[in-house]
Amino acid sequence: MPLIDSHCHLDFPEFDADREAVLERCRARGIVRLVVPGVSAATWARLLALCAAEPMLSPALGLHPVFIEEHEGEHLRELERQLAAAPVVAVGEIGLDFQVRDADRARQLELCEAQLVIAREAGLPVILHVRKAHEEMLALLDRIRPPGGIAHAFNGSLQQAARYRDRGFRLGFGGTLTFDNARHIHALARELPLTDIVLETDAPDMSPAAHRGERNSPEYLPEILAALARVRDADPDTLATATTANAREVLNLS
Repeated sequence: MPLIDSHCHLDFPEFDADREAVLERCRARGIVRLVVPGVSAATWARLLALCAAEPMLSPALGLHPVFIEEHEGEHLRELERQLAAAPVVAVGEIGLDFQVRDADRARQLELCEAQLVIAREAGLPVILHVRKAHEEMLALLDRIRPPGGIAHAFNGSLQQAARYRDRGFRLGFGGTLTFDNARHIHALARELPLTDIVLETDAPDMSPAAHRGERNSPEYLPEILAALARVRDADPDTLATATTANAREVLNLS
């Protein structure tokens, strides 16, 4: 059952002590690719070096809305330069997070729009972080029309999911799916077309239920697959094949 973790921050310091061991355990569990999104310009060089040294890692570069205070205008120009020079699979992690206390919505919108334009001009898909802002994000996508991508950790409505689908997006499901009380996420994962779904861990965050309170790890991706199989009452092998194909297609992975 080859699996792809479509969203994993393996470059974060939480993995410095045992990163290679984590990758070995991933390989042993059938995980063949990890997509590693960047969150700030200060982390891009480290992320790119890590991915260049490990063939199963694929980099994405972006400016995350939660770290808005770290981003400067020059970082957008640097993003354009990096995309032209590095083998990047997507622009991300970018987006809108209106759940953050005292969020500067205007600045988030401006930064996200600029990165969507950069992605469109580069012909790259985007990896979106969206909380409490799906309508605003869908409006941006309608106006700018980047070439699809992934709405990471999707928790919107079925209607919003269909609108993302129409714009070339897949929807990411992770550790939340493993919790018994995550009824809304279960309903989405059960009712959405399988062609819409990709798997992710968002490690080191969003740990599955069996690892609550611990560092999350991409090696737990099979647990998310198992939860999806329970929710959909479907064969895990079939789901693994489909979600892997979905990730390969939307991110143009070999």
